[in-house]
Amino acid sequence: MEAARPHLRIFVDADACPVKDEIYRVAARYGLAVFVVANSPILIPRAPGVERVVVAAGADAADDWIAERAGPGAIVVTSDIPLASRCVKSGADVIAPTGKRFSESSIGMALATRNLMDHLRSMGQATSGPKAFAPRDRSNFLGALDNAVARLKRAGAEPTAPIAAGRPLAGKTIVFAGSLERMTRDEAEAMAERLGAKASDSISSKTDLVVAGPGAGSKLTKARELGVETIDEEEWMRRSGRG
Repeated sequence: MEAARPHLRIFVDADACPVKDEIYRVAARYGLAVFVVANSPILIPRAPGVERVVVAAGADAADDWIAERAGPGAIVVTSDIPLASRCVKSGADVIAPTGKRFSESSIGMALATRNLMDHLRSMGQATSGPKAFAPRDRSNFLGALDNAVARLKRAGAEPTAPIAAGRPLAGKTIVFAGSLERMTRDEAEAMAERLGAKASDSISSKTDLVVAGPGAGSKLTKARELGVETIDEEEWMRRSGRG
């Protein structure tokens, strides 16, 4: 049996990332899924394939979420050297916002330099900070990201379709009840509409599906009384092709 091809997708270490707009444009051109990961909500475009992931508070929470999912076929955008090291070791392509590519041959030196600078600062020695982000860095990043996508496609990675194949939710009326953890209500309703479904605020006999989170309350009760199918957020993500 032929081994499954890795899915080509992009993970963005989004806090203070200066090239998010460039990532969205490249992803739209190639039909790639983008996961924008941060400790607090960040504005993202209402576009197919772009998903905001808000992780729990903690210095390493976003890094852990990305590192646990990065692997062959993934492109990780980050300027964080320890995260870059973890992702390179797992087989991902890693690019800094300046366009610098981290590889197995270069990540060791980058990590050692970073640790040395941290040590010098802890000893009270003044060190120079990173260079200011420049227009040339933006151009270099775009080139590096295009090259990474092309390289992974040649290696057999397949773009992760931003819209579920077959549009299994097309024509259905969906109600989101209660709170959601992985996206806002507006983002969930926009996703439903991209899949050909209709998002509604009220439950009736014409409702096909209710996605119920914590605090669904009376809407969940009414859905059960009417015999409307109810699922949780994880099942919604699976059915929409994002699980």
